[in-house]
Formats: sequence, C-alpha cells, structure tokens
Amino acid sequence: MKGKTEKVKSKLGLIVVIYLAGIFMGAIDTGIVTPARTIIQNNLGVNAQTGIWMITIYTLAYAASIPIMGKLADRFGRKYIYLISIFLFGFGSLICGLSQSFASFPLLLAARAIQAIGGGGIMPVATAEFGTSFPKEKRGMALGLVGGVYGIANIFGASAGSAILNIFGSNNWQFIFFVNVPITIFILTAGFLALPNTKEESVKRIDFTGITILTAMVLSLLYGLRNIDFFNFSNTIISSSVFPFILIFIALLPLFVFVEKKAQDPVINLLYFKNFKIVITLILSFIVGIVMMGMIFVPQFSENALKIASGSGGYFVILLGVFAGVGAPLSGRLIDKFGAKLILAIGFIITIIGSLFLILVTVNNPSFLTVAICLILIGLGMGFTIGTPLNYMMLENTDKRESNSALATLSLIRSIGTAIAPAIMVAFIAHAGINVQANVMELLPKEVSVPPLKYAQELTQKINALKQDASMKDKLADVNFPDFSQTQTINIDMNSKTSTDNMPADLIELIKSSDVTNITERSKLLADAMFAQMTPKLITDIQGGVQKGIDALTSSDMDIDTAISGVEQGITQLQALYVQVLAMPPQSFTGADIIDMLPPQVKAQIPQSALQLLAGIKTPAQLQAKIDAVRLQEVGLGNAKAGIEDTITKMNALNADVPVSFENAKNDYIQQIEDKKAAIETTYQSTLNVGFKNVYLTTAIAAFFAMLLLLFYKKNKNKQN
Repeated sequence: MKGKTEKVKSKLGLIVVIYLAGIFMGAIDTGIVTPARTIIQNNLGVNAQTGIWMITIYTLAYAASIPIMGKLADRFGRKYIYLISIFLFGFGSLICGLSQSFASFPLLLAARAIQAIGGGGIMPVATAEFGTSFPKEKRGMALGLVGGVYGIANIFGASAGSAILNIFGSNNWQFIFFVNVPITIFILTAGFLALPNTKEESVKRIDFTGITILTAMVLSLLYGLRNIDFFNFSNTIISSSVFPFILIFIALLPLFVFVEKKAQDPVINLLYFKNFKIVITLILSFIVGIVMMGMIFVPQFSENALKIASGSGGYFVILLGVFAGVGAPLSGRLIDKFGAKLILAIGFIITIIGSLFLILVTVNNPSFLTVAICLILIGLGMGFTIGTPLNYMMLENTDKRESNSALATLSLIRSIGTAIAPAIMVAFIAHAGINVQANVMELLPKEVSVPPLKYAQELTQKINALKQDASMKDKLADVNFPDFSQTQTINIDMNSKTSTDNMPADLIELIKSSDVTNITERSKLLADAMFAQMTPKLITDIQGGVQKGIDALTSSDMDIDTAISGVEQGITQLQALYVQVLAMPPQSFTGADIIDMLPPQVKAQIPQSALQLLAGIKTPAQLQAKIDAVRLQEVGLGNAKAGIEDTITKMNALNADVPVSFENAKNDYIQQIEDKKAAIETTYQSTLNVGFKNVYLTTAIAAFFAMLLLLFYKKNKNKQN
C-alpha cells in the first residue's frame, strides 16, 4: 500500500495536469460557441430561435449528467468515469465539427448533447479527486487551482471562440470543436498511464430508477425556467413551453423522494437536505451560479461603456479572467488559514462593491479606468466565490466516500442557477434594447424638406391660367397638375410599424444588432432604405401629373400649327382676292358685299374658308383691314405657340429635376442624422446602460442575500477528514 502511495506521489504533477486539462477543456466549451452561434445557424440554415438550442441543449444535458457521473465515479472509480467523460466530450466535439461537412443541424445538436454528458463528468470527478487526495492543510490550495482553471476557462471561452474564428475564418467554424480532439487524445493517453482509480470499497446497487427520474426532473425544470419571460411572467408561466414542464417537475418530485428513500445508493442523498449547513451550502451554490452569469455581459457592457466596436469587449474579459484566476488560488490558500466561510464572505463583499461601483460610477462616468476598476473587483470577487470555498464547505459536511456525488450535487444546484439567471438578465438587456430603438428613432428628424423644383410656381400659375382660357379649357380638363406646395415637406416616422414593414429582413436585423459605435451609420442606412421605399411613388405621381400637362400642351401646340397653316393660306388667298378687287372699276362698289360682286368664275376659285372671311366686306379698304386682322391673328397664334413650347420645355426640365430634388432631400436628411451623431450615441449608451444596471444590481442583491445566509452557517469543528 505504501509503495502504491509513493508511486502516486511521484506522478502527482502529471495527475494534476491531466485533471486540470480536462477541467479547462470542459469549462471553456460552455462559452466557446457563443461568438459563433449566429455564424453556425446561418451556415446550417436555421433561424435564431432554433439556433439557440446549440447552447441550450448543452446546458440541459450538462446539468442532468452531473449527479449521474458523480454517482458512477463512486461505484466504478474516478479514473475510468473521468476518462469515459473525456472520451465522450472529445467524440462529441469531433461530431460537432463534422456536422458542418454534413450540413446537419440535428447532428450538431446530438453531438452537443454527447459533449455535455461527457462534460458533466469532468468537473465533479476532478474536483472530488483534488478535494480528497490532498491533505487537509493543502486542500484549499488544491481546490483553488480547480476553481482558478475553471473560472479562467469559463470566462475565456467566448474570447477563444472569437480567436479561432479569426485564425481559421468564419466559414471554418468546425475548428472551434476540432481543437478539443488533440487535447482529448493527450488526456486519454496520459490518464490511462498515470491516473489512480480512486473508488469506494462498498458496492451497492446503482440507482437507475432515481437517475432516470432525476434526469427527467432536471430537464423539465431547466427547460421550463429558461422559457419564462420574467417581464411577462403571468402570461409565460402558463404557456405551453413553461407550465407543462414545471408541472412535470412538481409531479416527479414526490416520486423521486420516494424512490431515493428506498434506494441502497441514492443518486442524491436526501439527508443532505436535512443538514442545515449543507442546505445553506447548496443555496449559496445556486446564488454563485446566478452571480457567475453576470460575466457573460462583460464584453457587451465594456463595448457600450467605452463606445468601441462589437467584438472588442473580449479584451476586457481577459482583465476579468486574470483577476478571477488570481482570486481562485489565493482564496484556496487563505481558506487553509482562515476557513471557507470568511473567504466566501470576502468574495461576496468584493462582488457587491464591484457591482455597485459599476452601477453608480462606471455607468455615469465611463472610461477605461472606471471600467477596469469594476471588472477587477468583479473578477476578484468571482475568484473568491466561484468554487473553492463551496467545494470545501461541501466536503467538510459530507462523508469522504460520498465526495463525488456530494460535489456533483453542488455542481447541479449551481448549474440550475446558471441556467435561470440568463433568462432574467437577458430580459433586462432585451427590454433596454427595445427602448434603445424607440429612443434613438425619437431623436431622428421628423420631416424632410424637398428643395424647390425648377419653375414649379411659375408653371402652376401658367397651367391654372390656361385652364381659364376658352381654347385650352377642354384640353387641360384631365390634367391634375401636382400641388408642389404639398411636396415641399415629407413627414418621417422611423418608429412607425408601417415604415418598417416593407424593409428588408437583413436590414431590420442589422438595426436590432447595432451597437453604440454603428447605430448612427445604421440609422442612416435605414433612412436611405425608407427613402428608397417612399420616394419612387411620389416621384412617379409628380412626373405623371406633369407629363399629362406636357401631353395636353403638345396636342394644343399641334392644333396651333394647323391653325397657323390655315391662317397663312387664308392670307395668301385674301391677298390674291385683293389684287382682283382693286382691278374692278370703282362703280362696281355699290354697297353690296364684295363676295356678291365677284364673277362666278372668280368666286369658284376662292376656297370656302376665304369666302367666309369676306362676309360683310364692301370696300377695298375693308378688305385690307381684314387682311391686316388675319395677319394679327397669325402673330397671336405664333406667340401662343412660343408660349406653349416654352411651357413644355420648362415642364420637361421640372420633370428631370424631380428625382434630383428628392435625392438632395434624402442627402440633407441623412446629414441631419450625422449632425446628431453625438446625441444618438449618448442616448443609445445611456438607455442600454439601464439594462446593465439591472443585471449587476441582480448580482449585487444575490451576493448580499448570500452574505445574510452565511451568518447562519456554523463550521463543523468535529468533522473528520
């Protein structure tokens, strides 16, 4: 026995590396998919509601597998259950990557579930090994290593996903999963050679019935809770996606208690819930799960606070992770000296201070310094609370032979907290996002002035005057010339549903996914799209009305040409007649009309139109006056023709100016948006910050409640280790 112990000690460094590598791989994958989610769902052709299941199914399967894997480790030994878990995680990762080649979203979901089942066995088994294999005086330090690696990996998951996408390209998202394969091969190879198989000597029947019921309970509870909209609680709690699943959980709970009381080796020891200190520890674990979820909003908060582009906030997660990584092992060392309760209390106090600093200082005075201070405090607080003290407290209050299942129960309760918290916190951000869109749109100009069109007023007056002219009245009866005074101003309502109904879906999604750095540019894109939607009909209506006037005047112009031609012929004929009349003897003029004095052969040569002009003419002088009058008529017709042609020319110029004028109006409107850029960004930032305030107020309240709960926890001085 002594030789075996010495052998294990000689490999202790490698054993630590093997377990920590597994913890790191399993923990980092909880966030690594986050930056690639939209890329993956678009690549596999599913919508956002379906795509979120690549994360949801992992959370559900992970939480359900934790207590099961812990119990199996108690029975078969930590080595083999740990390595089986690593294999399942690596195999699931491989299939996740291959799902891109098969373009299959269902295959991806199945593979994510396999990953999660493996992941559920990694953390509790590794934690139990660290918590029981190290001597008591070094247990805090050992658990601190576990908490530090877990915390850093959890926090860096999203950053790692972004980095892999940057290296391999967004079209090669499969490498997010393939990176786990070589790590898996290393752990399996080294693990078979180096890991000791720690297990309990007592062999009891595995509680398969309890495992089945517990799995159904956990899946039902988490699925139902994740679908609750806490801003619309009364309606969503009775919806088909929530109420039946909560009902299933409630119905199975007494059955589970009954089965566990009868089981030789229950999957969850019900005696835990009779031990006041363990109950407090489990509630604290649930609260820590809630507080942990505040970290997922750090990138978005940092980007909004500092007005930097989406994706850049990942660098601030590094700051959070570094101090969480410092805090976790430091808390482990301090626990060995001062106990878990004090260190956990310090962690919650730091978390409260960091959250309140963010709410009261950073939000109102955003700068790199204030953002860094609040993240350092929150990261340090997380490092002190994320796992080490609670693992220590759980092991302190349970038998050593139940360490696997005890820590698995602790992880399960924490996972329930991490599953519920996002449903509340995301609702805060979502509701703030709705207000962001409304508040920003409210800032945009409500109307746009169209520059005056060329000749618009002059032509309106001319057309109205021509409609009063007897000769033009009938021709212009159907011409509805546009009222240009009504088209000088266009009302714009960006918040109107009808304004966005016909907008392209990708543009609407672009607006919804805006951040403080691009909201102004995307608002201009929306304005451009709205003009493209609104103005073609306005332009067509205006140009159509003007064209009707052009067509009517063109027809009148042709009639005038015909009339001028007739007048010119009349003048020629009258002049010829005048020559003939002058040749007549003076005595021929007896007072009768000239037309009656003409010889029949002469009268027959004169057109009927010219004869009509001779009615009432009795003298050569009167005939000359008539010729002069007809000449004046010709001049009048010529002037009318020139006026109509000038009007037609101006109307054509006006028609050509209509699109240009509306384009200038659009450019002027977009420039007004640009002029309000500072106000738009400030409004976006402050409105979204309301959501972040509520998120971190939630973490502060949760941490404060945990502080109160800690007052009732008394250390068990008689615990044997």
